[in-house]
Parts: sequence; C-alpha cells; structure tokens
Amino acid sequence: MKNSNQSIGVIFGNRDFFPDKLVTEARADISRLFEELGLEAVMLGEEETKLGGVETHADARKCAELFKANRERIGGILVCLPNFGDEKGVADTLKMAGLNVPVLIQGYPDDLDRLDVIRRRDAFCGKISVCNNLRQAGIAYSLTRKHVVHPSDASFVEDLQQFVAVCRVVGGIRGCRIGAVGARPGAFNTVRYSEKILERNGISVTTVDLSEILGAADKLAADSDVIVSKIEEIKAYANASLVPHAKLVQMARLGVVLDNFVEENALDATAVQCWTSVQANHGCNVCTSMSMMSEELSPSACEVDVTGVLTMYAMQLASGSPSALVDWNNNYGSEDDKCVLFHCGNWAKSFLKDAKIATAPILGTVVGEENTYGALDGRTPASSLTYGRITTDDTNGKIRAYIGEGQLTDDNLKTFGNRAVAEVPKLQKLMRHVCREGFEHHVVMNASHTAAILKEAFEVYLGWETYYHEEPEV
Repeated sequence: MKNSNQSIGVIFGNRDFFPDKLVTEARADISRLFEELGLEAVMLGEEETKLGGVETHADARKCAELFKANRERIGGILVCLPNFGDEKGVADTLKMAGLNVPVLIQGYPDDLDRLDVIRRRDAFCGKISVCNNLRQAGIAYSLTRKHVVHPSDASFVEDLQQFVAVCRVVGGIRGCRIGAVGARPGAFNTVRYSEKILERNGISVTTVDLSEILGAADKLAADSDVIVSKIEEIKAYANASLVPHAKLVQMARLGVVLDNFVEENALDATAVQCWTSVQANHGCNVCTSMSMMSEELSPSACEVDVTGVLTMYAMQLASGSPSALVDWNNNYGSEDDKCVLFHCGNWAKSFLKDAKIATAPILGTVVGEENTYGALDGRTPASSLTYGRITTDDTNGKIRAYIGEGQLTDDNLKTFGNRAVAEVPKLQKLMRHVCREGFEHHVVMNASHTAAILKEAFEVYLGWETYYHEEPEV
C-alpha cells in the first residue's frame, strides 16, 4: 500500500521576543512523541537556524529546501508553535517548499501561573495568525480538536494519528492507478463514471478488453507450475472442497493473468467485468481472485465499478485494513435503522469468519450454476463499520461523496453469498440522501471507524463535496 511509511515535516515557529528555550522544549516533546508512535520527523537541526526554529525569511528558505530535498518521503507537515511564532515564516516555508501535502497546526497552551516574560507563549493568538496567513496563501490545513494543546495530551496524540491517516489517504488518492478490466455490463448504468474528472483529480484509469484477459488465461497450461502454485494458493485461502478441479484450474488461470496485469501496470486497484461474460466465456466466477487481491490490500471491485474501487482504496488507506464493495440490498424486517448488505461473493476474507468457495445461485439462473464456481460464501460477524461512496458528478464536473459510521451486527440472517447486517443511525435519512442525490446502489464498507479521516481528506485537501451522515460535533 502506497505511503504506508510516511515521514512528517516539522516546522517550529518562533519569535525573537519570546523565550527561546520554549523551542528547545518543543523539539524534545515532538521528538519523544514521534519516537513513541514510530514516526520519522524531517526538521531543521538546531545548528542550521536558531535552535532549529523558523523565524526569518532566511530560516524559511532553509526549511523549504530541506522539505524539497525530502519530497518523496514527506507525507504531511506539522506546524508546531511553542510560542506566538512568525506567521510569515511558516507561510513562506510552505509556499517555497511546494509539497502540496496536508498540514496540521498545533499551538502550545500557556500556564495561568506563568504568563510572565520568562514563560509566556501566546500561541493561542499566534495560531490564529498562522491560519490567517495560510488561508490568504490558499494553503489547506487541519486543526487540532483543542485550540491549544500540549503534545503529551491524549487528544493531540489522537489528532496526530488521525492526521497521519489523512496524509495516507490524500497521498494515496493523488496518483492512484486503477485498472478497468472489460466493459461495463450493459445492465449497470449505475456504475458509469467520468475518466476525465478522475484524471483531473490525479487518478488514472488503465483499461483492457476482457477478451485479452480471457485469451491470455486460456493459453496457460493446466499443469504449468504457475497454475499449480495458484491452485494451492486458492486452497490455502479458503475452503475449496466443493470446487471441481477443472473449475479450480479456470479460477487459477484468471488469477495469474490478473496478477500479471496489476504488476505490469503498477496498479493500486482493479474493477473487473464479472456479469456475465466471464461465466459465459470462461466458465467460472472471478470473485475469489478479487477477494484475494482485496485481502492483500490491492482492492478489486466487480461490475467495472471504478469509483467504487476508488472508495475501497480510500477507506483502506484510512484504516490500514481491507474494504469490500457491497449492495445496499434489503431491509431488515421492520427495524428502520438496520439493513442487509450483500454481494455474490468477492469480499476480502477478513470479513468472512468461515469463508468457503461455492457458486453464485442468482447468477446461476442465467448462465448455469456450474459456470459460477469461484464465488465466496460467508457471513460477516459483528464489528465496527465505516461506509461510503465516491462518485463522479459528470453534469457538474466534480467528485462527490458520502460517508458515515455504524456497526455490523450478529443479528440472524438466513441467505447465501457474502452477507452482513448493518445498523446505521437514522438509516432512513441516509437512504433518502442516497436516492435524492443519485448515488449508486453499491456502497463500500470497512471494519473501522474512520469517517472523520475521510471527511478531512476529501473536503479539505481533495476538494470533494462530502456528506458525513450524522457527523458528531467536535
């Protein structure tokens, strides 16, 4: 997964008429916290500027050059204000560095009994000035929950960890490469999207005709080392005892070719045509291959749902765990805040307690159930839930999204395929939003509570209109 080991640039703001020792103390606080969290700091040395702070334009130039030299490593920048700081120095550093990464502003609190000239900070005021200058310069930034907060405060530790996740999402989305395998199924207008809008947002789509994938798969000998190895990999991944050997061979052929396509094109995610050409022309489902890729954090979505798999990738970046593409599929009896999530069977096995490889009964009524081996069957147990959807608004030339949180439950559910019961506060209100705003019937789920991270990344840094359902007050 890209940007998984980010470094964070650190700017220590300073003003000459405040105590210099406050900068030295802040460097020690931040260094200690970064070491505890396993983060790497890119910051000026104490000998490069006065105590390693940024106060003058000359200091800003030095810090900007340091950041530019580490452009490939830095995923975000922390602005630390031990005192009022120099707002121009901070803004100049960011402008000259030109990294275009997320920025977090932190200011130290004053002690009520130490407001003399020896310990006075005034960062409460200085933070406002820094933010004002960044807004003037058009530089996006994030804020801590408390206006001023000490780095040792538990809320700041959470803020910093959330910020690092925001950096992962933003850095991963910008430059994301998605593979579109095959044409959109004719019956699925809902998964239409704009490649051009995605491209303007730094997201590229590499297309391939499904015939090329199936043709390459058919050329692989059933007894070749690569196919034998892939069959063993499939058997180790999930219970395949119900699958005839001939169907395992077909599944393995598809898996090998898709793996090669991903590697050759350096793809972050794939969206695959699975309804119904693969079954009719290759004799199996592609679900198991898609599940295996998603489990390995190379998300894959069905029905060539490109913006669906983009959502999967974004949620994966936020949480560090696999995502799944699902249908908002059924009401759950008369319970207004619960519903059934479903798909034929391509969810990562992280969502499936006892996954087994079976057939897809609904699809089987069209193409013959014997041609649908490869669909996973399994029930998702109770867990945290973040859900959401990214879409291209082609008419208005922009990207929109909705996100929210809830729970997956252990409520009774008797059906087949990949299935789960979700409980979402004010679900009926959410469904009205989904329908009123014309979102797709596909939604993405992740076993986490990371909606706030996604909202910050989408709105503040990517500029996407985002509805956060039942967003809690900060």
